[in-house]
Amino acid sequence: MAIVDRFVLDVPESWADLDLSGSVLAETRAAALALTESPREKATINDMFRQAREVSRAARRHGALFAAGTATIFEDGLFLAYAMVFAVTAPPGRELTLPVLAAQLSPGGTGGSKAGADRTVSAVTLPNIGQVARITGTEEAQIAADITVRMLTMHTVVPIPGSTGDYLIVTCASPNLPLAADVYELFDAISGTFRFLPAEQPAGA
Repeated sequence: MAIVDRFVLDVPESWADLDLSGSVLAETRAAALALTESPREKATINDMFRQAREVSRAARRHGALFAAGTATIFEDGLFLAYAMVFAVTAPPGRELTLPVLAAQLSPGGTGGSKAGADRTVSAVTLPNIGQVARITGTEEAQIAADITVRMLTMHTVVPIPGSTGDYLIVTCASPNLPLAADVYELFDAISGTFRFLPAEQPAGA
């Protein structure tokens, strides 16, 4: 699976590498807290940033090949979102079905995830890849022993060329459930930039 380190996924310029314990996230959290005097809203903001830190840690534990995210303050509130790429392999003699994929991958990743009733499976066309499978819907992910969070998720399943049973999964997730339509449009645009690089071209070029 040497090809797994030769791909590009473009994210918005304002997004950063998914190291959500760093100073940038701390500054964003402080700015968000300064915008409200409501104890309930402050508690919600603190909870969302705690979730963000746990997602970052889970991505590292599960060997994410790429991870980026954003914590952006808009007039109507805080927006959190993540984009990650994982390598998965179908068990010998089995296809990468939904149950198999769910067993290997979830947005948080410590205890798996529970799919919502809105989960859909579709075929989409990526400009640089062709037709691939996509799983979209709300998932309830256990990202730590005491943290369960509902997230809008989009998993785009990209077969690795020349390799049977090996895939890269482009996973996008956000806890901003009321923004579902806009979030899925953003995730579709991000996932659509995925492409493999020629063997002689270094990653990130």
